[in-house]
Amino acid sequence: MVENAILLAAVSLLSACQQIYFALHVGKTRLQCKITAPAVTGSPQFERIFRAQQNSVEFYPVFLITLWLAGWYFSQVFAAGLGLVYLFGRHKYFWGYSEAAEKRVFGFQLSLGTLALLILLSGLGIASHFLNE
Repeated sequence: MVENAILLAAVSLLSACQQIYFALHVGKTRLQCKITAPAVTGSPQFERIFRAQQNSVEFYPVFLITLWLAGWYFSQVFAAGLGLVYLFGRHKYFWGYSEAAEKRVFGFQLSLGTLALLILLSGLGIASHFLNE
């Protein structure tokens, strides 16, 4: 197990800042499009940016869990690097989707592929830990 998890902590903090950044842009777009809460429909621009943020929120628990498990049981450095790739993918997804639905694909595929790797590394690390016990 990792004694010093500073890289995982740093990527986690950066990811929290990214989530706040996305939420602030949803609020800004809501004001620009004059869509009052709790409505989430009305303007295609708002609907795209809202959906991009919601999709990021939906995947966020899976990201955090697999980031930490892969870091603890496989490799902190490798997991943190994949975490940064995931955040980049989410960034591309969010801004691509905000422009046009079809522009979200690259970011979505990159972040989904990175999550798959984090899940795989988590499983391998945990299995290795059990085998060594």
